[in-house]
Amino acid sequence: MARKRRGRPVNGWVVLDKPAGMSSAQAVARVRHVFDAAKAGHGGTLDPEATGVLPVALGEATKTVSWVMDGRKSYRFTVRWGEARATDDGEGAIIATSDVRPGRADILAVLSRFTGTIEQVPPDFSAIKVDGQRAYRLARAEVAVDLAPRRVVVERLELAEMPDADHAVFEVVCGKGTYMRSLARDMAVALGTVGHVARLRRTACGPFSEEQSISLDKLGSLGHSAPPSGCLLAVETALDDIPALALNAAQADHLKHGRPVRVAGPGGLRFVDIGNLADGAMLCAMADGRPVALARFEQGEIRPVRVLNI
Repeated sequence: MARKRRGRPVNGWVVLDKPAGMSSAQAVARVRHVFDAAKAGHGGTLDPEATGVLPVALGEATKTVSWVMDGRKSYRFTVRWGEARATDDGEGAIIATSDVRPGRADILAVLSRFTGTIEQVPPDFSAIKVDGQRAYRLARAEVAVDLAPRRVVVERLELAEMPDADHAVFEVVCGKGTYMRSLARDMAVALGTVGHVARLRRTACGPFSEEQSISLDKLGSLGHSAPPSGCLLAVETALDDIPALALNAAQADHLKHGRPVRVAGPGGLRFVDIGNLADGAMLCAMADGRPVALARFEQGEIRPVRVLNI
């Protein structure tokens, strides 16, 4: 007999302001406990010492996680010049030092080298798998890690402030898989010094921003004084960048049972108004104001990709 899943069928997104000193998995577990949710996941890992936007998916929202993980991210981070660390952040041991401290003009001059599509070697202490093992596990065991460079996209990189000679604060908008620790490390080398990320905050992740976020303390207090569901965003919030398509009840039932919906019939009769959708386009199928499925328009049909049971 299958084991019964514990918890309630809660569906939606919580935009958590993750505190420092907690892993993303621990933060998700805390949110799941507050809602007594049967199922939970997150839309993009944050390092334990990083803070900021951690979108937590509950229930059927977990089926839309990939759209958030693939989306644009925004960060604000502080580089500490003159110290290289094993982890490329403040948690690791110091492995190199330098007396060189770059000036504002020097920093501004190298920013263009780290904007656009660039190649970046991930930190040794990362979750990337090497021969089936996480790189950070190998690094902790002092096993040499040789990570290949990867292409990432940095849309915007700006120097925000320089509080003192040892520190500089940057703001970044980037694509999937971009490591701020690698960016700090590589900028430091380009400036003739060494450096690491001393502070890191994610300010946006996909369609979610820090203005929407709530702290664990606040979320926990709501759970005792008022229903926390007021902090729950709709499942389809994660799909803001793909078109929504309204279907009738019969068409929705087809998708829910894994069957495609034909767009047109004999004589040019239109069953569904798809507007300007191109072949291969993804869409969010809706019925009665609720999402029915993530679907793809292909060869004159709307084909279900992930059915949403809401």
